[in-house]
Parts: sequence; structure tokens; C-alpha cells
Amino acid sequence: MGTGHHAAVTARVAPGKTVAVIGDGAVGLCGVLAARRLGAERLILLGHHPDRLDLGRAFGATDVVTERGEAAVERVRELTRGLGTHSVLECVGTQEAVEMAVEMVRPGGAIGRVGVPHHAGIPATPTFFKNAVVAGGPAPTRAYMPELVTDVLEGRIQPGHVFDLTLPLDQVAEGYRAMDERRAIKVLLEP
Repeated sequence: MGTGHHAAVTARVAPGKTVAVIGDGAVGLCGVLAARRLGAERLILLGHHPDRLDLGRAFGATDVVTERGEAAVERVRELTRGLGTHSVLECVGTQEAVEMAVEMVRPGGAIGRVGVPHHAGIPATPTFFKNAVVAGGPAPTRAYMPELVTDVLEGRIQPGHVFDLTLPLDQVAEGYRAMDERRAIKVLLEP
């Protein structure tokens, strides 16, 4: 939850804004929760797994885009009447995801990148001419804990729904396999 929240904070999500979240994994889904918590009016979740997209809708996504690459960018442009989004939460870390974020953010918008980078880099020219903010990195989750734990304990957000498989601790390898093969969003290990 802290990492999804960091993506939303660094992407400058605020009340009334339109937000795109790239990635339907645990971080992207928690990014949806965080963006809704920060007052986003419209939340566009980009992903490919029906069960995760359903959870994203339950978390507050108003729109879902299942296309990839340029087709996904075009779909977001359609949904925003050609304007793009105020904020993009990049929760994947691939070159394609970063390029999509740069393409779909509107001029003057912001990209919060928390997907661990395994790509060549962020396209400098389009971000420069869009005057787009690009921020993010490892989440300072301890700094966010007081506000997030309060919201969890008071029932305002329920990020625990990303744990969709519970295994005993001695099956940790199977837990990683399940997440790698997309059979689980996040595994909860019990002693």
C-alpha cells in the first residue's frame, strides 16, 4: 500500500484529477486505492487480468483499459477527449510502461514511477516539451504509515484484498511461483 501511495503522491494526485494507473499487480491496485483516497475523480486502470481488473474496480477504478502499447495510449486519449491524464502511476518498470506513461500524461501533468526500472530510460524530449514532472523511486513507506494504518484500521481502505492466496511459510517457493505465473496477486505466508 505504501508503494502505491508513493506513486500517487509523486504523481501529484489531487481532488478532481484524472489518473491512469499502469499495472494491475498489488502495487498498481494499491495505487488505485491511494488515488481514490487522495480524491481523484476519474481512475483509469491499465491491465490484462480479469480478476485483478475486477478488484481494481472494487478499489475505485472508473475505467479499465486492456490494450497494450500505443493502442492503450490511444484508448486513454479517447477516454480523456484527447487531453491525457493529469497523473500517471507507473507501477510496472518496463520500457513499454514508461513510454506509455510519457505518452498519456497531459502537458503539465506528473508521472509517479515506482515500478523497479528494467528499461533503458525515460524519454527526455517528450517530458521536456510537455513540461511533465517525473518523480518516484523506492517508497518511503515508514513516512506514510501513520496515515495509512489509521485509514486501514478505521476501514476507509482495505488493501489486504490483494492477498488472494494463503500458504504455509514452508511453501514460500510455491508462493513466488504463483505470483510469477500470475495465479496470485500477492501471497500471504503463515507460520
